[in-house]
Amino acid sequence: MTDDADTASEGLPPSALTRAARHLLRPLVRLLVTHGGTHPFLASLLKDVYLEVAVEELEKSGERVTASRISLLSGLHRKDIKRLREAGEARYAPPASVSLGARLVARWTGDPAFTGADGAPLPLPRQAESGPSFETLVASVSTDIRPRAVLDEWLRLGLVEVDAGDHVRLVTDAFVPREGFDEKAHYLGRNVHDHLAAAVHNVSGGEPMFERGVYYEGLSERSVDELAALAEELGMEALRRVNRRALALQRRDASEAASETNQRIHFGAFFYHAESGRDDDGESG
Repeated sequence: MTDDADTASEGLPPSALTRAARHLLRPLVRLLVTHGGTHPFLASLLKDVYLEVAVEELEKSGERVTASRISLLSGLHRKDIKRLREAGEARYAPPASVSLGARLVARWTGDPAFTGADGAPLPLPRQAESGPSFETLVASVSTDIRPRAVLDEWLRLGLVEVDAGDHVRLVTDAFVPREGFDEKAHYLGRNVHDHLAAAVHNVSGGEPMFERGVYYEGLSERSVDELAALAEELGMEALRRVNRRALALQRRDASEAASETNQRIHFGAFFYHAESGRDDDGESG
C-alpha cells in the first residue's frame, strides 16, 4: 500500500501534499519567528483562515453554512467557530501608498506618453509647460493627491531618484520598494498568494495556468551572477510587454463598456539561488 493510500485511510491529506505544505511553510515560519510570530500566533491565524475557506467552500457548493458543517470540513471546534464568527472577518487594507503607487508605475512603464522608443520609462521633469512630467503622470491617475507628496514618499521608499537636472528617474520598473516594511510585506502576501493559487489550481485539475520554472544545480557563484543578470533582463522585458498590453486592453474594455470587466490577472517572474541541496533556511532539499 502506498503512503498516499495509508494517509487517505486515516483521513489525512496525501503524504506528497503534506511534504509540499511543510516545505513551503518553512520560509514563512522563519519570517514570522524573526518578527515575533510565535506558534500560538500562527495557530490562531490559521483558525481564522480555515473558517474563511470553509465558509467559502460551503457557499460555493450551495450547502447551508452551519457551525456543524464548518466544523466537519475544517476540524475547528464549535466554540472557536462561534467566537470567530462573532468577532467578524478582519478585512486587510493595503498600505495607502501601494494602490496609487502601483497604478502610477504601471502608467509610467506602459503608457507611450511616458516611455521612450525602447519602451523604457522616461526620466520626467518634475514640472513642464508641455510634454510629459512627473506632475502630469500623477494627475493622469489621481487629482486628489499632490505630486510633491508622492515624490517625497517614493524617495523614502527608494523607488525614484532626482538627478542634477531635476528629473525624476524610476529606480525599478516594478513597484517593489527598497524601503518600507509594510509595503514590502504587502507585496510578499500578494505575489506569493497568486503564485501559490496558480500552482494549487494546476494540482487540482482543470485548464492549467502558466506556472513554470528553470532549475539547475552544479553552478559556480560567477555563473549564478550571470544567470541572475540574464533573468532580470528577460524578466523585466516580459513584464514590460505584458504591462503595456494590459494597460491598452484595460482602456479598450472601458471604452467599449464591456458587459463584464470583473477579471484580474497577475503575471510575474522570479529568480532564486542558494547552496545546492539546501534552502535559505537550512533544510536539505
